[in-house]
Amino acid sequence: MVKEPRPGRVKTRLGREIGHVPAVWWFRHQVARVLRRLDDPRWQLVLAVSPDHAGLHSRAWPAHLPRIAQGGGDLGARMARILRGLPPGPACIIGGDIPGVRAVHIARAFAALGCNDAVFGPAGDGGFWLVGMKRTTPPPATLFRSVRWSSEHALSDSMGSLPRARIALVDTLHDVDTSADLAMTRAQGHFRQ
Repeated sequence: MVKEPRPGRVKTRLGREIGHVPAVWWFRHQVARVLRRLDDPRWQLVLAVSPDHAGLHSRAWPAHLPRIAQGGGDLGARMARILRGLPPGPACIIGGDIPGVRAVHIARAFAALGCNDAVFGPAGDGGFWLVGMKRTTPPPATLFRSVRWSSEHALSDSMGSLPRARIALVDTLHDVDTSADLAMTRAQGHFRQ
């Protein structure tokens, strides 16, 4: 899932701390790095873009990758729409702001779907950087209902929205929302200017 890289429209919390233009620069280059790292014959990369029209026609993202519109609503509504709209079979969703993600992490998530209905990649802040579903049946109507987004409850609420599902957890990774997150990422050597 990616947003069109425009100042004040993407990475707004980070932008308030380091400036909106540097935040957009970071995001655009970060997404490019993630796409290069995750381009793997074991799966198909699809960009779920926002805003819909601008994202579908954007020159910011590689032209060879298929794109789908995220549509409206909160994060949960958009992710649920993506999971319901793709052809049947396993699917994983990540954001573009996960500097530590590598193909091995995605492979572990898909492997976990072999004997589970859903998989989450926890984030250090109580949220998650990845959600995946086996999708042999349509996702339940309760998927991502009543989730307290941008809080330490996002992962537990999301897991709770999947009653009776077998859920696996994979690697804990960190996203970048603040300048402190960015500093930690740089200290770990995941991204340098």
